[in-house]
Amino acid sequence: MTDESTKVDAYIAAQADFARPILTHFRALVHAARPGVTEAIKWGFPHFIHGTKNLASMAAFKSHAAIGFWYSEDQTEARREQGGMGHLGKIASLSDLPPDEELRAMLDRAVAMIDAGAKPQWMERRQPRAALPIPPALTEAIAANPAAQAVWSAFPPGKVRDYAEWIGEAKTDATRDKRIAQAVDWIAEGKGRNWKYEKR
Repeated sequence: MTDESTKVDAYIAAQADFARPILTHFRALVHAARPGVTEAIKWGFPHFIHGTKNLASMAAFKSHAAIGFWYSEDQTEARREQGGMGHLGKIASLSDLPPDEELRAMLDRAVAMIDAGAKPQWMERRQPRAALPIPPALTEAIAANPAAQAVWSAFPPGKVRDYAEWIGEAKTDATRDKRIAQAVDWIAEGKGRNWKYEKR
C-alpha cells in the first residue's frame, strides 16, 4: 500500500456514516475495472489516476457524496436535476449510484478519451478569462521586496489573477493591507495564493 492509498483510507475513515459505503464501493469498483489505476489526494479529496491523467474523483460533504469523471460528459438524470459537484448528482446512499455496469462504462469511456489524447471536456469549453486589474497597493508592496518581485514577474497569469482577486475582494482597507502583507510573504517564498491546496 502506498502513502497515497493510506491517505485515501484516512479520508474515507473520516467521513460520515452515510458516505463511507459510497466511497468504499466506488473505490473498489474503480480498482476492479482498472487494476493499473493509482490513487492520490488532490485538492483535498481522492482522485484515481490513469497513467498521469486524472481519471475520476470522489468526495464527501455534510449530507451527500459526489463522483466525477475528468474526461467524460456522462451525466445522470440526478445530476441534471440536482446539480452538485461531479457527474452523478448528490449521492446520499448506495442506492443513489447508477448500476455498477453503468459506472464501469463511464470509466471505460473516460479511459478511451485519455488514451486518445483528448483534453477534458471542461477544458474544451473553457473560455480564457480577462485579466484582472492588479491593485496598485499590491504592485507597490511587491516592488519593495526584491525576492517577491523576482517570483511575481515569473508567475503564470493564473497565479497573478488569484492574488489580484483575493486582494480586490477585501471589504476594508485593514483587510486589504493584511492580505497584501501576507501575499508578499508567500510570493517571496514562491507560493501561489492557493499553495496550501497544491500537491506537494
